Amino acid sequence: MNRVNTNLTKTIYLGLLVTFGLILHLIEQGMPNPFPIPGAKLGLANIITLIALVLYGVKNAMFVVVLRVFLGSLLGGTLMGFAFFLSMSGAVVSLIFMAFGISLKKIGFLSLIGVSLLGATFHNITQLVMASLLMEQIGILFMYLPYLLIFAIPTGFFTGLVATLIVNVVNTNLQHITNI
Repeated sequence: MNRVNTNLTKTIYLGLLVTFGLILHLIEQGMPNPFPIPGAKLGLANIITLIALVLYGVKNAMFVVVLRVFLGSLLGGTLMGFAFFLSMSGAVVSLIFMAFGISLKKIGFLSLIGVSLLGATFHNITQLVMASLLMEQIGILFMYLPYLLIFAIPTGFFTGLVATLIVNVVNTNLQHITNI
């Protein structure tokens, strides 16, 4: 495959990841909250963030995350509003910590599930800090943090598990295709 085809293929795959992330974001936005804590979510779109990070690296994953949050906020009617800033800050900071986690994964210190748990934890922390700053109410941080950190465990585990399964299937298929 020549360089133009490779770049085009990569752009198409990144566009698909943005689309899949956006679909998961919109599905989750339309679902009733399954948790008793306001603001707690499954984080389904983070599955796509993990996949983008593993397959395409930090820079491309950041592109996927920022575009997904922007488009999700645009379609959801929250662009430049409170929810947009919470979502964008949580997604970007979470990705930064997951990128650090990927470097630990490469030396065998973390699994992709561990990387996801790290991302879920820092996503929740970042959103709470941002909400506290925007609302000028530091008490929110201390009141909700323990609960959201508890919810980060099953949600981070779930998204990490699903991402691991998908990445394994993609890697197996890519190896099969390149061996033909």
